[in-house]
This record gives sequence, structure tokens and C-alpha cells, in this order.
Amino acid sequence: MANVADIKALRERTGAGMGDVKKALDEANGDVEAAIDIIRTRGLAKAAKREGNAAKEGLVAIKVKDLTGEQVATVVELNAETDFVVKNAKFIALADAVLDAIDDADAASVEAGLNAKLGAGTVNDAISEAAGTMGERIVLGKVQRVSGPRVTTYLHHTSPDLPPSLGVVVVHDEAAAPVAKSVAQHIAFADPQWRTRGDVPADVIAHETEVFRAQTLEEGKPEAALPKIVEGRLNGFYKENVLEEQALAQDSKTTVAKHVATTGGNVLDFARVRVGS
Repeated sequence: MANVADIKALRERTGAGMGDVKKALDEANGDVEAAIDIIRTRGLAKAAKREGNAAKEGLVAIKVKDLTGEQVATVVELNAETDFVVKNAKFIALADAVLDAIDDADAASVEAGLNAKLGAGTVNDAISEAAGTMGERIVLGKVQRVSGPRVTTYLHHTSPDLPPSLGVVVVHDEAAAPVAKSVAQHIAFADPQWRTRGDVPADVIAHETEVFRAQTLEEGKPEAALPKIVEGRLNGFYKENVLEEQALAQDSKTTVAKHVATTGGNVLDFARVRVGS
């Protein structure tokens, strides 16, 4: 029998009804990922936001530095239990110190970030000490590091009295600089998973293809029509999840790729960090 936590998580991820979620979990013997496929196959998933309801509070901070021939951006997420602590000046100062230490160490993962030197100890030591002082659990949530010819950053505040909770870095060439900020804002809104269609892993494509095939059969469509219908749905998946193929947030009549192409430049990479996701 499905447990309450799995039911709640599955409803948040799919937007499906309580009864449908329970039935899918029972059929999948409690396997949440398999239950999601069942829900999608039957067309029961609603357009639920991937963002979900973040369980943790925190902030996102970004630091950019210039190196010979390129720029490097380091992004960190630092979490606490309540927004009361997150907006505290001591927590914000801790985040700044942690970011500087991680950037100085060229750390590109949480593990490396925690081991980065900070003061007489490490980032992990500083976080532990601050947690004791502030009376809350403090966690280094994420560390990302990207580099390229140019980087453009964007920090988004979901509440005016709190630090930024979402950060985006766009890596691009010089020519694309005029549109880089708008692309970063688009990424903050649209949450793409990959830059190009070619970046989507083969196993993800295979999985989505199988789900769309099962979904089409469930709808009673003729076998002969399957390839074209599945191809159309796979193209829809790309348009939803691939940056270049997404409709531009600021102008839905064009795509991100076409928007960038007006400059003759290229977006080469991106990073997106959101508190709790």
C-alpha cells in the first residue's frame, strides 16, 4: 500500500489526483519513478511546475572572475531552516565568505567546496560554527562552476526582503553579449534541462520515446500512426526542455536560438541554481 509521503511527492511532481496517484503507486509496487510513467502513459499528469514546493530556505550567490582569455563564474547555494535566519546579516556574510573561499579554491562540487580553506579552518568548519551560533542547521546545498569567453549572470529575488533565491549564469561569446542578460532571465523562468537537442542523453530519449509510445497506444491510436505521433511528442519534449528550442520568455513568437542568432553569436553553456530544487 502506498505511503503518505510518496503520495504527496507524486502529486506535487505530476499534478495528478489522489486516487490516480494511489492506483499508480500500487501498480508500480511503490516505485515512484515507475508510477510517474504510469501516470504519464494514461495522460493523467497535469502541467505541474517542476519547481515544486521548496522545503528549504536559503540564498544563491555568484562570483565572476577574469582569467587569461576567459571568465569563470562560481555559484553556491547556502541553506538554513527559516527565512528569518536567511535574511540575517550574519548568514549573508557567511555566504559571501563561503563563496569567496570556494572560488579561491576553484572548487566545482559540494565536497570540494566544504574542504576549501576558510580562515584557520575549512568552509565546513565555518558552517558548523555558524550553525551553532545561529541555532539552525546550515547546509552548503550546491556548488557549480562554469567558464568561457564571457559569462553573464542574473540573480532573482522571489521576495523583496530576502536575498536572491535563484541564480543563472550564461556562458557566451563576445558577439552574443547584447542578448545574454535576456537569455539568463529566460533560463530563470523556463528552467531548461539541456542547451541543445544533442545534449540530451540517449537513455533519456529512449525512455521518453517508450513513454510516448505507451501513451499513444493507451489512447487507442492506430499502430500505423505511432511513429509520427511519437515523433511529434518527442519534439514537444525538446521544445519544453532544450534551451535553444524553447519559446523565448520575453517573446513567445520566437525561440531562444533565433533570439541569439540575431547577434551572430552563440550561447555555449549555462548554469541554473534555485534554492531547494
